[in-house]
Amino acid sequence: MSEKVKFEIRNVNLHYGDFHALKNVNMDIMENEITAFIGPSGCGKSTFLKTLNRMQDFEESARVDGTIKMDGTDIYKDMDGIALRHTVGMVFQQPNPFPKSVYDNVAYGPRIFGIKKKAQLDQIVERSLRQAAIWDELKDRLNKSALGLSGGQQQRLCIARALAVNPDVLLMDEPTSALDPISTSKIEDLAVELKKDYTIIMVTHNMQQAARISDRTAFFLLGEMVEYGPTAQLFANPSDPRTERYITGRFG
Repeated sequence: MSEKVKFEIRNVNLHYGDFHALKNVNMDIMENEITAFIGPSGCGKSTFLKTLNRMQDFEESARVDGTIKMDGTDIYKDMDGIALRHTVGMVFQQPNPFPKSVYDNVAYGPRIFGIKKKAQLDQIVERSLRQAAIWDELKDRLNKSALGLSGGQQQRLCIARALAVNPDVLLMDEPTSALDPISTSKIEDLAVELKKDYTIIMVTHNMQQAARISDRTAFFLLGEMVEYGPTAQLFANPSDPRTERYITGRFG
């Protein structure tokens, strides 16, 4: 497992108005690993994921306290939100391709960041689709609408779109929950391949998925991070009885 800390999270609290959504979260997320967040619905795992690229900036009532440092830099105090989201990409639960061609979906981010030359864009589109393990399926359909793809293809296209701007980190919010088992398996294999080059942080409701592909797992409950550690250890020998109850299905 990796020895280099990517995110250093200390005493992070998040409020939406009067609602205390995250309570004193402390953890180190390691570089070039897959970190999984598990826990019941509404426990704060997706909320916490979004603090890592400041998605809360778009919600007026949200207030984040504490420090989140990425590579030693405080992402709330010393980074611009747009620059941060360039570095920390996001893939959502429902595939959300733009109503454009496959090519224009992948080229969208690079164009925003000022890349205009077709040869350069062609290169980025091919590289990103190859990294997302979908080039062979889409290379003859680059000018067709992305909305005509299957759900699994759309999700891999969204991963390619996130990779096109060269992020360091990929946040995945239940990226396979809307997909069939074959597409799920492809995304899981892809995540394992991508961690060589990226740090991947994934929210999942599927505990088998966390056990299969993540290096470390954090269990969230009612806005608290109850337990965090190497995945094999957390599943085989959890230190908190609440974690054990959850992973053995005796929860609630």
